[in-house]
Amino acid sequence: MKTINYILVLIFFLTTFTFAQQKVRLGNERLVNEYFHLIEGKRVGIIANHTSLLNKRKHLVDYLFESKKVKVMAAFGPEHGFRGKAPAGEKIETTIDEKTGIPVYSLYGKINKPTPEILKDIDVLIYDIQDVGARFYTYISTLYLCLEAAAENNIDFIVCDRPNPIGGVDVDGPIVKKDFESFVGIAPIPIQHGMTIGELALYFNDLIEQKTGKKARLNVIEAEGWKRNMYFPETGLDWINPSPNITDFWTALIYPGTCLIEATNVSEGRGTGKPFQIIGSPFINSEELINELEKLGFKSVYFVPIQFKPVDIDGMATNPKYKGQNCNGIRIQIESTEFFHPVQFGFALISGSTAPGGCVANS
Repeated sequence: MKTINYILVLIFFLTTFTFAQQKVRLGNERLVNEYFHLIEGKRVGIIANHTSLLNKRKHLVDYLFESKKVKVMAAFGPEHGFRGKAPAGEKIETTIDEKTGIPVYSLYGKINKPTPEILKDIDVLIYDIQDVGARFYTYISTLYLCLEAAAENNIDFIVCDRPNPIGGVDVDGPIVKKDFESFVGIAPIPIQHGMTIGELALYFNDLIEQKTGKKARLNVIEAEGWKRNMYFPETGLDWINPSPNITDFWTALIYPGTCLIEATNVSEGRGTGKPFQIIGSPFINSEELINELEKLGFKSVYFVPIQFKPVDIDGMATNPKYKGQNCNGIRIQIESTEFFHPVQFGFALISGSTAPGGCVANS
């Protein structure tokens, strides 16, 4: 009897815990199930990539194209392309989607912003792309410019909101100054911005109105069930690499810090299986670098000495830094999200690992 009671109690707690972990419903699911009236019968353009999947793994563009209840006029692809197959930084041409036959306009090639000619037959633009929570991730720059185009051309704009995978509590890093705005710093936000793509859209829309006197007719369809203190593993959603080198949640978490290495003469790990979790160069002494980093007292993170040789990896890395050269470095292992602040860590890493003057080099 005691055994049976124990099992019943265990089942009760497991069931309660399971239901407490409510799965997040993405904005795209809510669009097709609750807010379809916003697009029904209209001519739509869809800003999307390989992450734009409904919960049954159906691509939003394919679903809407097959529904026949809207007219899908065009798709728009950000960096890495509409189907997400291009390596980082590779310029992409406008093409025709093989699956649907619709034109796919690249917004990471000859143009970064839809032109009035492209938009003349579109009533509504829909944005559905997974962000990672860092200012220099170019998908949010594409969002800004598409919002601006919608405002200028009097087109409705819908954002299918998604969780910020690294949470909405930690906000860190300097805000980009106006004279330094670029496609990797499109607006005055910190490095780790803490916002969802829908929240960014609302903020960007206000900035656009301040700059131009116009704003887009914007609808943000919220992701149901997401809380600011959630990290992606708590959402119950399947992980889809948002770009080729963000291969798991832990990479996304560290990315706002170690992506800063990209602007230095140290490899950020492109051309390996763990980009942004691995850093190094031919001149680094791994053990000395670890000793210096451990003096800084970071919690929830430890370092493993490694050797690696960056190589071309199809779809991930083309001509990576120090290609074909033996590099010494470290693999950064995050033990938990608690106490780990990627931007602070990135600044400390740069001050202790880059040359000249700050590197820990072989003597």
